[in-house]
Amino acid sequence: MSLPYFVTWQAQAGAAPTSITGGEGAYFDTPEGRVLDLGALVYQVNVGHGHPRVIEAVRAQASRLCVAPPNADFPEKRELAERLLAAAPPGFSKVLFTLGGSDANENALKIARMVTGRYKSIARYRSYHGATLGAVALGGDWRRAVVEPAIPGVVHVRDLDEGCEGTEIPRVLELEENVGAVFLESVVGANGVLIPPPGQLRAIREATRAHGALMVMDEVLVGFGRTGRFFGLERVAPELTNDPDLAPDVITCGKAITSGYAPLGAVLVHERVAEVFEDRILACGLTHHAHPLGIAAALETMKVMDDEDLVARAAALEGPLFESLRALCDRLACASGARGVGLLGAVDLELDEDALGRLRAALRAERIHVHIKGRRQLRRAHGGALVVSPPLCIDERTLTDGVRRVGDAIERVA
Repeated sequence: MSLPYFVTWQAQAGAAPTSITGGEGAYFDTPEGRVLDLGALVYQVNVGHGHPRVIEAVRAQASRLCVAPPNADFPEKRELAERLLAAAPPGFSKVLFTLGGSDANENALKIARMVTGRYKSIARYRSYHGATLGAVALGGDWRRAVVEPAIPGVVHVRDLDEGCEGTEIPRVLELEENVGAVFLESVVGANGVLIPPPGQLRAIREATRAHGALMVMDEVLVGFGRTGRFFGLERVAPELTNDPDLAPDVITCGKAITSGYAPLGAVLVHERVAEVFEDRILACGLTHHAHPLGIAAALETMKVMDDEDLVARAAALEGPLFESLRALCDRLACASGARGVGLLGAVDLELDEDALGRLRAALRAERIHVHIKGRRQLRRAHGGALVVSPPLCIDERTLTDGVRRVGDAIERVA
């Protein structure tokens, strides 16, 4: 039967949407049974499924204030902004609430152009910054090609890429004119879990300062505890979070900001950028920006993260996750390159597209949700990757047993 709605990211003939009826903790429910969620759906369900406190917070907000214009002031909005700024590096002073992560990066693009007067941006080939037109133009994976030409002025470079020693970004900043911003994920997430070596982000930061470009740190996927720190930047380049002069100019957030319980994103802006708009119009805003239900979900998500110590849990489970991935590599000839931070890990899979398709089917039958990436998604010459990113509330036994079961499925199809 033809569906009355589009299923995203696939051809509609024979499209298979995910049927989901509920969930609890590290599991979600389908008509066929309970599924172990080793992917946090699409990396957003950090506090877990069906959390009663977040649900009740949204319900209470709906009964108190359900609709507001984007420029409204209400207590929950102020409290959330204050909490986000307290979690940010020193010097951040303003928050622009958006609809989600893609929209956050769109508005960061606009802010960079308004502040610098320059229209170019630099981004990695191995990156993903969202699916709206400006955000997808920044990204390096296959989703950009299908809508090109997108927006002008994006310069893609190799950085954390196969065969690339170090980063090309400082040199490209020397060669390119009119660059207003460099967009970077602190840890590349959906494109294969790529972790910058010590000192690399600092070198990029110093280059952006030397050439008058803003540094925009995309924390949409890895923020809110995923790496064992609140922001991934704290984990991979702590010097950029401790020194106000080295702090990025903008941080973008989405996904886990509400744990997926309502749409919301945020652009965190350093005071050196925010002060520009004291006397200049901030030409940003959409009808549902800072929607009260999204604000309520995000505020309670942050409280739950504190009360349940979920950031520390992600840090504590990094070792068990890494060891499980290493064991998978030792066990399977087609698996290699175990890597990760916190509760975000990956291994490379030397499997062709047919085998990756069989693996996805095997995991559905096993009732495990995890991210299987193909060559096209990863911008690699061959092979794929397994990316593990469970809810932060998962326990060690469930995590390690789940990775072992994923290995069983790989063994059956390899």
